Amino acid sequence: MERKYQYALITGATSGIGYELAKQFAKNGYDLVIVARNHEELKNKAEEFKAFGVNVISISKNLFLQDEVYSLYSELQLNGISPEILVNDAGQGVYGKFQDTDIHREINIVNLNIISVILLTKLFLKGRLHKGSGKILNLASIASKAPGPWHSVYHGTKAFVLSWSEAIREELKDSGITVTALLPGPTDTDFFNKADMNRSRILEDRENLANPEQVAIDGYNALMSGDDKIISGFKNKLTVAMTNLATDDMAAYRMGEMQKPVTEK
Repeated sequence: MERKYQYALITGATSGIGYELAKQFAKNGYDLVIVARNHEELKNKAEEFKAFGVNVISISKNLFLQDEVYSLYSELQLNGISPEILVNDAGQGVYGKFQDTDIHREINIVNLNIISVILLTKLFLKGRLHKGSGKILNLASIASKAPGPWHSVYHGTKAFVLSWSEAIREELKDSGITVTALLPGPTDTDFFNKADMNRSRILEDRENLANPEQVAIDGYNALMSGDDKIISGFKNKLTVAMTNLATDDMAAYRMGEMQKPVTEK
């Protein structure tokens, strides 16, 4: 492994795809700034990543809150760190029909999945544009490609992430900074548990869930290649292709059938 002496800033880095992405960067010689809410988990993962021979800075922040996003970047500036790579991985969903779900939780999800991503990217660009280099990896989802009954706010936030990523990629095309969107499908992480989604039909056969390490490898390779986006997994590529051929009504119906509770007829 060759040390890069460059920092990758990764949100949601203690579990799931974010953890696996952090591991890929550490394996490939990048120093890490890992961000999550849980102090203990951050400490444990930092020790694990340091075993690859890289520097690891762990910062506990609640990215549901705008002030915490700003303070994260202030801490980096105070330490003289300008990350070369930004990975916006942290994200959550909430399961159920929109009329029944908790609006406060949904506002938190919008703040995490959209607002914190916009803010971190804006702050990252302010530190990188004059340097003429940098890479951004935004976690979208194949959920970004279709309306999502039973998971409507999450699908909406990921549609935003994908559209916005593609727009700023075009704006930045002559800057030396690339923007890549990673579109995984259902993946074997704690996401569904946090979203109260364990009764969804999508989880009836957990063996169909993607391996988060493979998703991370796909994302890492696409980012390093400067690709605009990567749909992780052949099955998910087929799903997106079918969605693109369907009307919006049909795509919404299919997704609703896939995601509704196993108890619903």
